[in-house]
Amino acid sequence: MRIVIAGGHGKIALLLERLLAERDDQAVGLVRNPAHVADVHKAGAEAVVCDLETATADDVTALLSGADAVVFAAGAGPGSGAPRKDTVDRAASVLMAGAAERAGVRRFVQVSSMGAGQPPQPGYGEVWAAYITAKTAAEDDLHARDLDWTILRPGGLTDSPATGRVRLAPRLPAGMIPRADVAAVIGALLDDPGTRYQTLELTGGDTPIAEAVRSIA
Repeated sequence: MRIVIAGGHGKIALLLERLLAERDDQAVGLVRNPAHVADVHKAGAEAVVCDLETATADDVTALLSGADAVVFAAGAGPGSGAPRKDTVDRAASVLMAGAAERAGVRRFVQVSSMGAGQPPQPGYGEVWAAYITAKTAAEDDLHARDLDWTILRPGGLTDSPATGRVRLAPRLPAGMIPRADVAAVIGALLDDPGTRYQTLELTGGDTPIAEAVRSIA
């Protein structure tokens, strides 16, 4: 498979690119900063410089030509203000999804966040509220599209080593999850068409990843 990953230099994306390369899939990481190209290449992926905050629909549609799937793993990241939560976490996802429709790329996995899909909890500040609002809007946009979408909402992310065991369900209590396990779950979701049209929450757990994905499908 040829899989285009938005946010190709993010921590989850780099782990996913390594995983895809190991199984002989072709990953294409979209990066905003040309200085990140070498890291994407080192992970075993092709790198394409594309700033999703300024790219046009035609630009992104052309990049998706010939792809088999899209993973939206972009995010404004820590330290960014509320406006960029909208331009990256919402608008860039909308741009990618629209381009996937036009390019005929049906499979679309969106990395969202636990907490999306409901109003932001009070007391977490303006930036967190903007982040959850943007993720919710991106999910809502994807729901309305003619794509084979899956939305993945990980819990709190850590850089701990992969465990290979998770909890995966439409609703879960809050919890933590290593980024390496998130990447492995995305890889499994890409392979399983039975996970289409589902919004799934993900935390650490006791179920092997392949079994957890099969049980959802």
